[in-house]
Amino acid sequence: MHFKWNYEEPTPELEKSAKELADKLSISPILAKLLIHRGITTESAAKRFFRPQLSDLINPFLMKDMDIAVDRLNDAMGRKERIMVYGDYDVDGCTAVALVYKFLQQFYSNIDYYIPDRYDEGYGVSKKGIDFAHETGVKLIIILDCGIKAIQEIEYAKNLGIDFIICDHHVPDDVMPPAVAILNPKRPDDPFPFKHLCGCGVGFKFMQAFAKNNNIPFSRLIPLLDFCAVSIAADIVPVVDENRILAFHGLKLLNTNPSIGLKAIIDICGLNGRELSMSDIVFKLGPRINASGRMENGKESVDLLVERDFGQALKMAKHINEYNEQRKDIDKQMTEEANLIVSRLETQKHNSSIVLYDEGWKKGVIGIVASRLTEIYFRPTVVLTRDGDLATGSARSVTGFDVYSAIKSCRDLLINFGGHTYACGLTMKWENVKEFRDRFHQYVAEHIAPEQTEAMLNIDAMIDFKDITKQLHSDLKKFSPFGPCNSKPVFCTQNVYDYGTSKVVGREQEHIKLELVDSKSSTVMNGIAFGQSAAARYIKSRRSFDIAYTIEDNIFKKNQVQLQIEAIRPND
Repeated sequence: MHFKWNYEEPTPELEKSAKELADKLSISPILAKLLIHRGITTESAAKRFFRPQLSDLINPFLMKDMDIAVDRLNDAMGRKERIMVYGDYDVDGCTAVALVYKFLQQFYSNIDYYIPDRYDEGYGVSKKGIDFAHETGVKLIIILDCGIKAIQEIEYAKNLGIDFIICDHHVPDDVMPPAVAILNPKRPDDPFPFKHLCGCGVGFKFMQAFAKNNNIPFSRLIPLLDFCAVSIAADIVPVVDENRILAFHGLKLLNTNPSIGLKAIIDICGLNGRELSMSDIVFKLGPRINASGRMENGKESVDLLVERDFGQALKMAKHINEYNEQRKDIDKQMTEEANLIVSRLETQKHNSSIVLYDEGWKKGVIGIVASRLTEIYFRPTVVLTRDGDLATGSARSVTGFDVYSAIKSCRDLLINFGGHTYACGLTMKWENVKEFRDRFHQYVAEHIAPEQTEAMLNIDAMIDFKDITKQLHSDLKKFSPFGPCNSKPVFCTQNVYDYGTSKVVGREQEHIKLELVDSKSSTVMNGIAFGQSAAARYIKSRRSFDIAYTIEDNIFKKNQVQLQIEAIRPND
């Protein structure tokens, strides 16, 4: 990918503030500047950032309807009513269901969980799920990571004598379902100060409130924080404030004493003995938890996440790993087909967005294909497939563009839609697809800024190789966990040269393993540039070039760093 490099030269005022903050914290001014860019300007704020405390979690009762939700749950337990924990089939939904079910099961036995079938029931609350709840005597459903738009379904359940507590984080409509309580920080009337919780995060706040109300020690919730870290990473929510606290402590748990189900997934990923990061969740753990919902039924993932026997969990993890292998094959084929269509369309007309549809594409994989196309072409993308008389699809967006609003502008063509700024799901009649495509293209063209359709690489700091010390690397680790709004810092070093030993590697000779020097020191830096072998000839010509990179642990050489090179820019 050809990036446009973006770097803002620090002002004298910023340099002065960074120097003062660096002195107070005993860190490099380079890192102090990174803190200031994140809005952290005082010593106390920096200490809270570097050492997030569970005691700083927001009071859950500040969330609208939380007191009502806790009272209804207490009543259900007091009356020995059957409770169902119901959730979406993606990572966020499955971890949320596992968290709430595992916590409540310690105190109450008349409880079960339910994940709808993507192919048979579709997204969210289904009539089939409600009928099953009714047949099994359920009186209260706690729904997680969906439900905020299920007006008719929850009305139907109410008529059957079933109450709902909704724990969702998707954008609500003007009219909300007739649930007993709706926990959603994105409600316009919700005073909860942090708006970016994931579905599992909302479920955690509900359990935190339930524990507080019933004098259950907070320590009983700590073993569930690894679920929060997995959902925060996989659902790509901002890793700041409340999410940063939950992710920080959840990641620590994941690396020291993960729940049995997650330990089994870590085993089959081959990640044992390695310090896990948010990237490992996004690229390794998350896809496997997602795989059963994409290929068959997401309930299998929850079965694994709540399993108590490690031997059994390992068998289950191997099974969902097989689903993931199948998913990869289908994903690759569909992405190739989609790429061919886009390439053909590009020769006719360049649009600011992409809308593709194919009757044969697998419903469980279209979201991944939409994500891949967004990354390749850097444009908001909708991918649709056919389901009987309906088209069902997934939308993904680029940085700074609200795809939810774009979908909402076409709502008269839609049967259902939901999501947030960067990801949405939608359903419409198949006959409406072409009109939807034209109107979506028009909306995006009118509202997207030109720079939002460019692959932008934001440089956090210009440094020399002599700046990359063990201390800098150690302090840099304190910025983790990384994610949206706290991305891994990207550095740039200008005028570097091949030391003479760089070479092309990889099965298809697609990567470059680099050994580099700059003009300011004799330090030789190791680096890897994935998928950038096209730059090898220039590099071997011994001419100078600029690199943009992140600083990583060298997994092959202990206590050494390696540069993960995001982009190479020849000087001429």
